[in-house]
Amino acid sequence: MIREFQANDLSRIMELWLETNIQAHDFIRKSYWQDHFDAVMELLPKASVYVYEDKGSIAGFIGLMNNYIAGIFISKENQSRGIGSQLLHYVKGNHNELTLKVYEKNQRAVDFYLREGFLVTEKQEDMETGEVEYEMVWNRTC
Repeated sequence: MIREFQANDLSRIMELWLETNIQAHDFIRKSYWQDHFDAVMELLPKASVYVYEDKGSIAGFIGLMNNYIAGIFISKENQSRGIGSQLLHYVKGNHNELTLKVYEKNQRAVDFYLREGFLVTEKQEDMETGEVEYEMVWNRTC
């Protein structure tokens, strides 16, 4: 079931955020994510966040700032079960265009977004990490 974020979800959401970033981005030092934890925790309630709940437990979430997808985060044990696609389709239903950034080395995520109709519009270096990232865009007319 997909539902809107509630304040009491914050702890589990942040746990998922940290675990998933460390797992998906093993090419970036773990401390980078740990150092950004507090800032993300402060910003997250200001975003539009939708959680995927399964049997009373949060299995994943998607966060947006307007039409920018800040990320889709799915617990390790729930990956490859279609939860990310369901969350993405949920927000696609309310937007005509969505953008995001994804690291080039995160091939699994790049492939996922390409399958979901996103196109790479720009390739650039993330100044904080030194890693190459893609800006990707989806719009209803693609």
